[in-house]
Amino acid sequence: MIFFAKSFRYMQEGIRSAGPAASASYILVGAILLLGGIGYLIDRWADTSPWFLMGGLLLGIIVGFYELAKTVFR
Repeated sequence: MIFFAKSFRYMQEGIRSAGPAASASYILVGAILLLGGIGYLIDRWADTSPWFLMGGLLLGIIVGFYELAKTVFR
């Protein structure tokens, strides 16, 4: 029983320390998907394929890596 208590405590410490890195990775992926999706929708609406999609993906990469860098260098 004591073994399980120690295991759970170590697992909780690991999850707590990995929290900022996990949220930064979610922000990176989310920014790319969200801004790329918005660019795709604008392209479909304005019939300008693929320019707004490319711009949205590029902007998503920039925003995502900016947030990742803020988390890493904190």
